[in-house]
Amino acid sequence: MTGLALDISLTVNGETFNERIEPRQTLVDFLRDNLSLTGSHVGCEHGVCGACTVRVDGAIVRGCLMLAVQCDGSHVETIEGLSDSGEVADLQLAFEQRNALQCGFCTPGMIATAQELLARGGVPSRDEIREHISGNYCRCTGYHAIVDAVEAVAQARNVARAGAEK
Repeated sequence: MTGLALDISLTVNGETFNERIEPRQTLVDFLRDNLSLTGSHVGCEHGVCGACTVRVDGAIVRGCLMLAVQCDGSHVETIEGLSDSGEVADLQLAFEQRNALQCGFCTPGMIATAQELLARGGVPSRDEIREHISGNYCRCTGYHAIVDAVEAVAQARNVARAGAEK
């Protein structure tokens, strides 16, 4: 580490971390390099590919555009945390079953983004799904399988929700 360093404290996937970092370190680099949470990927480094997608205080953000120091006092959730909590287990299974995760590079960001949409409830149309995930690039699947997986989970969750309300 060279130059100025700042102390930050943040909660990542339910665990509190107190770290001394350079102010210029991006959130995705902090997660990968300091905490060894490598599920979020570094892709374009311009915020357009979605590979670095994580949640900060409940909102989806691009980890390459956010500095780690901006997260001081925040709650950060990575794909590892979303997976470990079981929150996205149905999405992960649907991606696997529908071959929506070929190389897997975009998958963590795609799942986090899809979860944000599905958390709203209801069953979004295929066009709404496509629009919501449009900030996440996939070079392998052509998106059809991804939309199929998200749609299937939305329908299943809607049926489960309706059954629970009876």
